[in-house]
Amino acid sequence: MMRYNVRIKRKVERGLRKLPSDVQQLFFLLVAELQVDGPIQKSWHNFSPLGEERYHCHLNYRYVACWTCRKNEIEIEVYYVGSREKAPY
Repeated sequence: MMRYNVRIKRKVERGLRKLPSDVQQLFFLLVAELQVDGPIQKSWHNFSPLGEERYHCHLNYRYVACWTCRKNEIEIEVYYVGSREKAPY
């Protein structure tokens, strides 16, 4: 079984500390699922591709996570976690 490497950008790590603990828990659940199942996470609320190699989903009503994954690679990079109003899409 293939396992994906999930890298979390340092800026995301710093911002994550400021989020509510329940959102942090949801984020780490998402990371675990990304490691096992890869970048396509259709079971997550409002999951959608954001164009070439970029994806996002809602952790709850207010917060989202965004990540990239190049085709045929096992490295996923989470580049944003935070409010959906400030999301870079």
